[in-house]
Amino acid sequence: MPATLAHAPIDAANKLECISYAPFRDNQTPLNPTVEVSAEQIREDLIEVARISRCIRTYSVDNGLDKVPELASQVGLKVFLGIWIGNNRFKNAQLVDTAVALSHKYPDSITAIIVGNEVLLHGDMTPSDLRSLLLSVKARVKVPVTYAETWDYWLRYREIQDAVDFVTIHVLPYWDDIPTRAENAAEQVAAIHKQVSLAFPGKEVLIGETGWPSMGRMREGALPSRINQARVISEILDVAKRDNFRVNLIEAFDASWKRYWEGTVGGYWGLFLADHRTLKFPPGIPISNYPLWKPLMGSGMILAILVFAVAWFSQRYKPWKPRLSSWMAVGVSATVAGVLLGIAIDKMTYESFGFAGWLRWSALLAASAAAPMLCANAMMSGRALPAFLELIGPRESRTQSFPTLILGVILMTIMVIATGAALGSVFDPRWQDLPFAALTMAAVPLATLSWLNRPLAGTRPIAETVFAGVFFFSALYIVFIEGIQNWQALWTSGAYILLGLSMVGVRSKEGVAQPESFISRARRAGIRNAGSNPNSRSAFADDTAPSSSATL
Repeated sequence: MPATLAHAPIDAANKLECISYAPFRDNQTPLNPTVEVSAEQIREDLIEVARISRCIRTYSVDNGLDKVPELASQVGLKVFLGIWIGNNRFKNAQLVDTAVALSHKYPDSITAIIVGNEVLLHGDMTPSDLRSLLLSVKARVKVPVTYAETWDYWLRYREIQDAVDFVTIHVLPYWDDIPTRAENAAEQVAAIHKQVSLAFPGKEVLIGETGWPSMGRMREGALPSRINQARVISEILDVAKRDNFRVNLIEAFDASWKRYWEGTVGGYWGLFLADHRTLKFPPGIPISNYPLWKPLMGSGMILAILVFAVAWFSQRYKPWKPRLSSWMAVGVSATVAGVLLGIAIDKMTYESFGFAGWLRWSALLAASAAAPMLCANAMMSGRALPAFLELIGPRESRTQSFPTLILGVILMTIMVIATGAALGSVFDPRWQDLPFAALTMAAVPLATLSWLNRPLAGTRPIAETVFAGVFFFSALYIVFIEGIQNWQALWTSGAYILLGLSMVGVRSKEGVAQPESFISRARRAGIRNAGSNPNSRSAFADDTAPSSSATL
């Protein structure tokens, strides 16, 4: 549901103290030293930023950012000018010279110089070398000099305090080693500011980075969302005003290039959308996690109806009556798919990154949307979940049934993508998204079909057993490392368990006795006039007699 806060997090009548700014769009990235952002592009951004803030913080003076002080002065913005310090001393010296020259050329625009950003955290310099660099820059400029670092590293390396005019700390509750929930983030920022202030008496402590992401995976109880981002920013600004300290928010624009480093969540800390350069939270408009909820809900309703329609047409001309459990399974699958389709579409649009990302998540979404319909057809037609051998095994063992073939292709697509996601959550969990919605849409119908239409005989194939083992292990490990506060992880683990169970129920037809004939099964079920209209079959139905135990 849309949320209305006590006051807008962004208010043109009460501008922000300062906000981080990087001008990179589309495929531009500071990782590419040849990128040169044009003055016109920067000017367009600064005009928009000046509507909500009095100041911007930059991080470097290369890639065209040396134009920022002049352009900022034209729109009334002050600048905290950043110098990106790395482990290349020659490059560092060049950037320092540029920043010093800019501070002398634009004294009315540049109000402070930030020498280095999390240099100690990254291990690019020793504390003594950093202290020497800070003192050398301080001797060459007339504006205050500071260094920006995470708050815990400031407490660890207090010896550099005499080389700065004020202390600049980063407080990002989402990224804490023990993540803070959104509702507690503002008070956490205030508590850390107080702690650091006590450690550096006589020094102003500026919050150089703080904020909350609007998209991405949960970390324990820390949930990125549009509503949470707006709430956290609004509450941080309130506590900063209450406790009388300055805050620089991160950041002005969503930055897709950061997703190379930080995964999906890294690209969604901005107050402006990256593509349209428009505010996420215009004043006076309720904030919703799903602003397009009406078409998303409509698409889910259509999918649910299609699942029921496929099930009805599949059983209409069959000479046996499906069990109640089969209809219940179809109903559950249709409901789950209808409820989760909109969420899965929304997640796909912001979690997909690059061609490979779009291919991966769109394929999972398409397969997950098709799975309930194909499983409903198989459920009503008496077919079991196909083994992989029926698709890619020896020619004589491959299926001749088109519906079985399509279901098998969808099954393999889901298994391959789900396995990649599961292993990613085990070996690289910090950046791995949790596709709980799409996986659940597929897992529920696959698991119900696997167990309700389970063959009476046959052997469990090796490949399916391996997939099941991967899913079971991954599910347990994800819960262990993510914690029970992370409902996205718990939900995703539940989906992996269902996928594992669906694989456990698969049986290979190799070595299985021939099933009863179509007529004898019908007679044993007590159905009269079986097969009286052999030409009247559902377009989705198999041409073979049902071979599972679930149709009787």
